[in-house]
Amino acid sequence: MLQLAIILPTLNESGNLAPLIARIEAALGRDNWEVLIVDDDSADGTADEARALALEDPRIRVIQRIGRRGLASAAIEGFCATAAPYVAVMDADHQHDPALLKGMLEALQKGEADICIASRFAPGASTDGWDEPERERLSGFANRLARWITGTELSDPMSGYFMLASERARSLAPRLSGIGFKILLDVLATSDRPMRVKEFPLNFAARREGTSKLDRAVAFDFLAGVYDKTLGRAIPTRFALFGTVGAAGVVVHMAMLAFLYIAVGEGFALSQGIAVLTAMSFNFWLNNWLTYRDRRLKGARAFVKGWIGFCLACSVGALANVAVATLLEDAGVLWVGAALAGIVVGAVWNYALSSRFVWGRF
Repeated sequence: MLQLAIILPTLNESGNLAPLIARIEAALGRDNWEVLIVDDDSADGTADEARALALEDPRIRVIQRIGRRGLASAAIEGFCATAAPYVAVMDADHQHDPALLKGMLEALQKGEADICIASRFAPGASTDGWDEPERERLSGFANRLARWITGTELSDPMSGYFMLASERARSLAPRLSGIGFKILLDVLATSDRPMRVKEFPLNFAARREGTSKLDRAVAFDFLAGVYDKTLGRAIPTRFALFGTVGAAGVVVHMAMLAFLYIAVGEGFALSQGIAVLTAMSFNFWLNNWLTYRDRRLKGARAFVKGWIGFCLACSVGALANVAVATLLEDAGVLWVGAALAGIVVGAVWNYALSSRFVWGRF
């Protein structure tokens, strides 16, 4: 009888699938498990490769997502797509050892824990195959902060390899943010009560094939988690991140304006125009890299097209900002309050337009 579903969120992992399925079978035997490959419409044909494997092996199922990206949201879709009593999330790049799956499943079945986590930092674990010391340092720092968010004492709350009861995962799913790549942090922080954890030391291996989906922006997932668990009920997490980038853009704007108008001696109108364009470009780049990293625009054509769309969207937002502020000031509202109201309206407008037409879909 089916006991375990293994969710593999994939993006350009076609060459890794067949060898990983063989390793999973070696670890678990032939029966009582299935693999859900949740693919973000990979350009290398990962979904087609998964379907080819599924034709030969009924234990393999495929979800090909169009217009949706991100490891966290892929895991959530996997939680809701299986009838197995237990569900595991792991990477498809062979950095996560399938040999741990059997012990994790047995611990859950015996009631020893609510969630089992493969830890890169538990006693007996190793990150020798990682060969990315900068990311290892960032991960250690993020782990310390994540323990503060979740209230759960464990060595690797940012791990991408874990297992829990499917019913528990589905009960949490409506409250999970689904943003970014660190789904475990979201699960632990969303649970109404601290989850009993059992850690399994992981020998974190080198990627077998392809390139990592993560980059230096991985640390930004922590900030997204903080926003979601503190402000998420009142302010959409992505809007809070968008606003943070906008605040940084104000600093860039003022710095460029001061340089051109005061230091260089250019006219105010020209200096202001260049400062606006510079700040818009900075905001677009940073939002593309961080706020919308799960929908990141890649390639020169897509990037330039997105930049033009973002500038147009922000231009409309600027007009809305000025119009609202002017109307309120004329109505007797103190100029400071009128200006702040205009900024808020402009920010919401920019967020709505750019989310829809730059990083979203028509």
